[in-house]
Amino acid sequence: MTEPRNNAPLNAEPPVFDAAFQQKFAELIAWRRDVRRFRPDAVDPALIEHLLDLAQLAPSVGNSQPWRWVSVDSAAMRVKIRENFIRCNESAASAYQGERAAQYAQLKLEGMDVAPRQFALFCDRATPQGLGVGRQTMPEALDYSVVAMIETFWLAARALGLGVGWVSILDPEAATAALEVPAEWKFIAYLCVGWPVEEHVDPELVRFNWQNRTSVGRGVLYR
Repeated sequence: MTEPRNNAPLNAEPPVFDAAFQQKFAELIAWRRDVRRFRPDAVDPALIEHLLDLAQLAPSVGNSQPWRWVSVDSAAMRVKIRENFIRCNESAASAYQGERAAQYAQLKLEGMDVAPRQFALFCDRATPQGLGVGRQTMPEALDYSVVAMIETFWLAARALGLGVGWVSILDPEAATAALEVPAEWKFIAYLCVGWPVEEHVDPELVRFNWQNRTSVGRGVLYR
């Protein structure tokens, strides 16, 4: 089994997260954005390696760490993924009519044309790591573990000034076939990573009047 890298040493004593840190952490969460507009500037590979090390600290069911990264670097492969997006986006656009259709056509929903680093994220559903703990009744917890890791990576990237964009308008089966990964891997996400062109605390979909944030998910049912 691969031993974990130790590029992010931790203190042996429990840390004290004071009020100043708590405020900064709240700001980090507020300023984490789904970035679609990137500068073409290269990202230092060492910086990506650092973020990957931090991502390994994310929670996972049974400590299974089922996430599998594919760095999509070749121009030919990126063309395949972007053509996948174009087909799926055209299909998605057909679901809207009138003003909403015109609005949708104006939205920028991916940054694949510019983002210097691009990754496909998969879940290895056949991983023996974790020995099945926590996923006997809910095997999808493996998929959720990958999503939790992505959020960890996303926040860590934002703390360093990097932007991350999650492209979900893709045919997962076509993407999996194009990337030639093991059959037991499930496609979870496609991420664009790079330096953002602009900084906004509000989501782009709010700025372009597509959907405001609401309190719909804030309610709690008590039983």
